[in-house]
Amino acid sequence: MLIDLDGFALAPREWHLVLTAVYYDRYGWHTREQYESFVHHYGFDLMNWPGYPVLADVRELMMTLWMGGKAAAESRAAEEFVRRVEAIRTNGSRRDWAVF
Repeated sequence: MLIDLDGFALAPREWHLVLTAVYYDRYGWHTREQYESFVHHYGFDLMNWPGYPVLADVRELMMTLWMGGKAAAESRAAEEFVRRVEAIRTNGSRRDWAVF
């Protein structure tokens, strides 16, 4: 399934692959089996790339800032924004981040 085609093929492959890796690695939104199947079919595991942690942090920050933009209008988004900022500040778990 392809989604978010607004950013499709406009950057290096690492930029496109980072969300799938982060969703599995940090948030647990994909199972190990799903992630391994994706890596097998794509032929590259971004988590083995030395720049993965930095790129993952950038994407996480972008996701949090996007949530912050919704916080004033939606109480659920405001609660999620606070949770995400706290996790980033304290290097806490991201496993409780909600999907929006």
